[in-house]
Amino acid sequence: MDITDKVAVVSGGASGLGAATARRLASEGARVGILDFDAERGAAVAAEIGGHAVKTDVGDEASVAAAMSEIVDKLGAPRVAVSCAGIGLAARIVGREGKLSTDLFEKTIRVNLMGTYFVMSYAAREMMALEPEDTGERGVIVNTASIAYQDGQFGQAAYSASKGAIAAMCLPAAREMAKQGVRVMAIAPGLFNTPMMEGLPEDVTAGIVANVPFPHRLGEPAEYAQMVSQIVANPYLNGTTIRLDAAVRLPQR
Repeated sequence: MDITDKVAVVSGGASGLGAATARRLASEGARVGILDFDAERGAAVAAEIGGHAVKTDVGDEASVAAAMSEIVDKLGAPRVAVSCAGIGLAARIVGREGKLSTDLFEKTIRVNLMGTYFVMSYAAREMMALEPEDTGERGVIVNTASIAYQDGQFGQAAYSASKGAIAAMCLPAAREMAKQGVRVMAIAPGLFNTPMMEGLPEDVTAGIVANVPFPHRLGEPAEYAQMVSQIVANPYLNGTTIRLDAAVRLPQR
């Protein structure tokens, strides 16, 4: 799909992978709507790229519904939707003195999985109402999994479960939306230079990078955004999860 003059919605677009994606799609001619809980940073990125930002709690269906409605009113119905919003909390299933982490598990599923599902659902409904392109396409959805869905580390049960579900629903969603000309893909990023990583001590970051075969470094958000762009452009990419990870495999801890 040619993104020029099309509307794209990016959740988590105020920072990290989402901000890079918003910038990339805007540079290719898209009108970009940003959904993010951080209203100030979302507005700043939107102003930079000539888009529109809406404060959104992706884990709240009503919030996503209202945000999507505002984007449609301001920019038009989306042809592209990218879900980057998420959290990476970690905890043992059963911690010290028998403390359980069910609250953390529920919050992680709510934000990462349900948030992705809400954005995908409301974007897909808008796409399906559009006229198809000459190729028969009506839209492209890109969801963000993680290599943790296959290589989950100690303390990542909640995070891995949420990202594993995103990867697992990619194919059935693509099959369901095929007749309407909507493609569904997922990207499973490896170790990327995001705000979460930037806050770590240098020695910890060095230890993480030591596990990355080649290129021997953290991934850059712009490389994730490039992958999104390539998925949008290539009409034969559908129904699968792409690991973007420089051949890294996460150790147990």
